[in-house]
Amino acid sequence: MAERPMRMDTSKGLPAMESHRDLHIWIIENLKMVPVPRRAYRNFFEEHCYIVLHVPQSLKATQGASKDLHYWVGKEASRDAEDAACSFVQHLQEALGGATVQHREAQGHESACFLSYFRRGIIYRKGGLASGLSHVETNMYNIQRLLHIRGRKHVSAAEVELSWNSFNKGDIFLLDLGRMMIQWNGPKTSIAEKARGLALTRSLQDQERGGRAQIGVVDDEAKATDLMQIMEAVLGCRVGNLHSTTPTKSINQLQKPSVRLYHVYEKGKDLVVQELATCPLTQDLLQKEDCYILDQGGFKIYVWQGCMSSLQEKKASFSRALGFIQAKGYPSYTNVEVVNDGTESAAFKQLFQSWSGEQGKNKNPRGIGKLLQVKLDVGKLHSQPELAAQLRMVDDSSGEVEVWCIQDLRRQPVDPKHRGQLCAGSCYLVLYTYRNMGHIQYLLYLWQGLQASAQEIKALSSNAEELDLLYHGALVHEHVTMGSEPPHFLAIFQGQLVVFQGSTAHSGKEQLTSATRLFHMRGTDNHNTWTEEVPARASSLNSSDIFLLVTASFCYLWFGKGCSGDQREMARTVVTVISKENKEIVLEGQEPPHFWEALGGRAPYPSNKRLPVDMSGFQPRLFECSSQTGHLVLTEVVFFSQEDLDKYDVMLLDTWQEIFLWLGEAASQQKQEVVAWGQEYLRTHPAGRSLATPIVLVKQGHEPPTFTGWFLTWDPYKWTNNQSYEEVVEGSLGAVSAISEITAEINNFQMSRWPVSGRAGPLAQQALKGSEDSSENELELGPKADCGGASTSRSTSTSTSTSTSTSTSSYPSSPRCLSNGGLPREQLMHQAAEDLPEGVDPAHKEFYLSDSDFQDIFGKSKEEFYSMAKWRQQQQKKQLGFF
Repeated sequence: MAERPMRMDTSKGLPAMESHRDLHIWIIENLKMVPVPRRAYRNFFEEHCYIVLHVPQSLKATQGASKDLHYWVGKEASRDAEDAACSFVQHLQEALGGATVQHREAQGHESACFLSYFRRGIIYRKGGLASGLSHVETNMYNIQRLLHIRGRKHVSAAEVELSWNSFNKGDIFLLDLGRMMIQWNGPKTSIAEKARGLALTRSLQDQERGGRAQIGVVDDEAKATDLMQIMEAVLGCRVGNLHSTTPTKSINQLQKPSVRLYHVYEKGKDLVVQELATCPLTQDLLQKEDCYILDQGGFKIYVWQGCMSSLQEKKASFSRALGFIQAKGYPSYTNVEVVNDGTESAAFKQLFQSWSGEQGKNKNPRGIGKLLQVKLDVGKLHSQPELAAQLRMVDDSSGEVEVWCIQDLRRQPVDPKHRGQLCAGSCYLVLYTYRNMGHIQYLLYLWQGLQASAQEIKALSSNAEELDLLYHGALVHEHVTMGSEPPHFLAIFQGQLVVFQGSTAHSGKEQLTSATRLFHMRGTDNHNTWTEEVPARASSLNSSDIFLLVTASFCYLWFGKGCSGDQREMARTVVTVISKENKEIVLEGQEPPHFWEALGGRAPYPSNKRLPVDMSGFQPRLFECSSQTGHLVLTEVVFFSQEDLDKYDVMLLDTWQEIFLWLGEAASQQKQEVVAWGQEYLRTHPAGRSLATPIVLVKQGHEPPTFTGWFLTWDPYKWTNNQSYEEVVEGSLGAVSAISEITAEINNFQMSRWPVSGRAGPLAQQALKGSEDSSENELELGPKADCGGASTSRSTSTSTSTSTSTSTSSYPSSPRCLSNGGLPREQLMHQAAEDLPEGVDPAHKEFYLSDSDFQDIFGKSKEEFYSMAKWRQQQQKKQLGFF
């Protein structure tokens, strides 16, 4: 089938787009939208503005997903360019329809959504893009630049001054010499940062050098003398100590528990912004006729537009947000997101306590409603992990169950006859063993009673660690708090789960010998029924459920008016676990007097049917976790996949009903620290999340289907042959012979051109600097060095093929310009190559002028001239007779 372009209004300068592509990028050039070549998508010039459109393509992603439309502002971009970008975004928004989220992005402060498009990182490039030239060319060897690489999950590389002054101890720097790329890792960088920096370096090698550049890595300067010799030849000898790490803006990624909602409306000619509410926010605050600004702690500004708000209000959304930022005194780079009613982003929805979607109105708050409609078939759950994830069931609960109670800080096995009888004052370990796709897997529940002591809770974790060691680290840990048990935990007890008050022995008869006790029974089948002892008073009753009242002389089974036949049937089977005495069935409204006497008299209790909390509007979100000054730092990965799970990572997957913490096999964090991060995430969440939300600790290679089902695809063999960072470095390091050749070239170059100082000075560095703006043809016709020649370099891509590259250089050949003040201008201007003095490089005749002649002829110093883009240098040289 032929691919159809999206229809756009060409009269407004909007281009046609290929509908099958997920990402479209345009640069604003001469106030027009110009498409960026796909291979150059992650390159952004600082003097320009860009427009980026993301259209979800996968079936799973498009279910309720919206398009994302960004305009990106470079730090050196003009105001006119930004205005043009904003205008085009508004036109695009109209053409694309309402299901579009708009974003304003500032260089260096982009949103997680924007950064997630560029898995290998983005590159900020100095200056502007010359008209008609490409963003990036492959096979570029005529280049010399220094890139500062930083970031954790989202890596960026910015061009910086070619000097040791640009370096610091905590970041990564890439010295790009065309044929040779040297990655220098600061002594304070982590292995994860080094690995991600190397991934960016290798992607540059593939995209800009066709895989034919050598890569060298400096992890220890004392052990990389050859590479350091090359670096010092270009940068000079380092004087003094390296700078400390420059503070980053990652503190902004600390979760902001404070959010404020403002109502925005016009009153006469004035725009009124009135504070409406602070956290926790509720969805009903948003009225469809109005527009609102949501301030996420100054970190991000959202503009919400009701579906019945006026077109004029919608068009003014960005300007209102920018005015709000200015009025609040927030930085100009503060991120702005404009969302329309019905197409809100996952991040926006999670700022509210609950969010109702269009479907799932009758969804059970414990996530078990679908169990009534779907026959639990273990084969279906294993072959469809997305179903297992939605139902929160790893299987049909037919596996093996073992239970231990924490007594005297040690685990004691519980008799299988009583393993479904738990006490609120104790903690338990429940080990579930099952088969998944032919492999044995383990799920260890750490159940914590609400009355358990801090000492017992601590012992629960330590005993879980001991048990994990016995199973060689193969256990998935799920921390469960009484009253918030996940569906699978209930299912493995087959409806017989009973939670008693206190911490007495596990025998129902022993517990029921004296006091009056009341049990609340909920559930409709073997997979979702549970019973909890509650205070024996009338206010504990609820018309929607069933209660068992037990005293020394009688036993009543009380049916509320709102309970169903399935509830009554399950209750009749569960009561035998609690008491063997004969039960008298009592219907609500027909209770005998001594029923109320046992409860201390009549009292009001809930009589309306309990409505389930709708969680259908929330979408899963994935974050990388790290720690900064003792606080949890979150980096979100939007449109996530299994590729975003790196073995050095600790990742947090928030499905709203559960928190998964994925621990990579090479992560340095301890399990207790990781679980504490999950607890801090819940505690600081702006929506006021329940601290009893289950936290599941998943280790790489032992992922249950309830975790993998949230990913679009999952390859269980992905990490079978996973290379370590050291192995990747060894495979990426340039051949020793090639490094030796480059070292020899630079040494010869130094000796012939800088005999006095023995190293290149700043002026020479600028003169030698190639430009990434050069076209491929210009590079091929570049000057040939008199100290180099053809050399064979080994490809460092994943293949083992070799290729030959010719060493070229833009370096001039004669030292006379530096030793005697320069050559006369008449020997250089308008002279053919054969008529030039011996040793003069015909491609750089201007370099041999004295400083005064150069200033007189070009109207600028050599420093200024060589800092210009290459195409500008060539243009001026043509005009003045030096080309």
